[in-house]
Amino acid sequence: MVKFPHEGLHRIFQDDSMLFLRAFQKLLDIEFPEPRAISVINSDLTEMEPMERRADTILLVEADGGEHLLIIESQSTGDDDKRRSWPYYIAFLHDKYRAPVTLLVVCSRAVTAAWAREPIPIGLTARPSLVAYPLVLGPDNVPVILEVDEAADDVVLAVFSALAHKGAAQAGRILEALAEALNTIDPQSAAYLAEFTEIGLAGAAAFDMWRMLMTTMTYPYQSQLRSQGREEGREEGRAAGRAEGEARAVLRVLERRGVDVSEHERQRVMSCTDQATLELWLDRALVADSVDDLFV
Repeated sequence: MVKFPHEGLHRIFQDDSMLFLRAFQKLLDIEFPEPRAISVINSDLTEMEPMERRADTILLVEADGGEHLLIIESQSTGDDDKRRSWPYYIAFLHDKYRAPVTLLVVCSRAVTAAWAREPIPIGLTARPSLVAYPLVLGPDNVPVILEVDEAADDVVLAVFSALAHKGAAQAGRILEALAEALNTIDPQSAAYLAEFTEIGLAGAAAFDMWRMLMTTMTYPYQSQLRSQGREEGREEGRAAGRAEGEARAVLRVLERRGVDVSEHERQRVMSCTDQATLELWLDRALVADSVDDLFV
């Protein structure tokens, strides 16, 4: 499940892996080879320490013409450091998979979408060696869905539209149509998408509008959402507690063995929530001569 607003705009493409194809066809008017299979692959693009690079979402699309990599980046504001990393993502994946690579940037602000569409030239001004042209979905080319029938026709796309337009003046009407449309699918899926929408709207005025709708409506998926939310909250709390304990154990072992750990490295360990990674780090901490040995 998505945990932060930033994740909503790209994680939705993981939850419905065919959404990108519908977005290309309906929103960008771009043909994409019909997929035979789609899988979400590791988004870590780091080659070696010390520089870490991580894309938001990467889809491996298998079609009749061969494999295709789709990078999906969520941008809430302009970030020139991030922008400079995009050509690297494309080149790295193209070299690793020997397959075409497309970059799709998704935004909830029109000014950010305009920024993201600018070509990224590398090399001489008159004759750059490489130019990256991101494809972009934002408030200016993602349709506003105000009608229940239209939202019900593709509920996941309607959720994406609501997140893309969370700052719009019509946000209330958009969310009302979405809430009604969720009632046309099975309650469990509707509850998941309702929670996904809530987290994706965090920080925007539309968040309070959605919360109000979810507390005043009496659709079947509401009871599912409430019970699911309580259980998931308990499980997430337990998982977070286990991860924090494991991370503290890693740092404790390093400390007892006299291994210096910088504040940046300490934060990296404490922010890790992946149990398998933490267990690996704990094993390495038992024999590490330096903190670099932990992250190899």
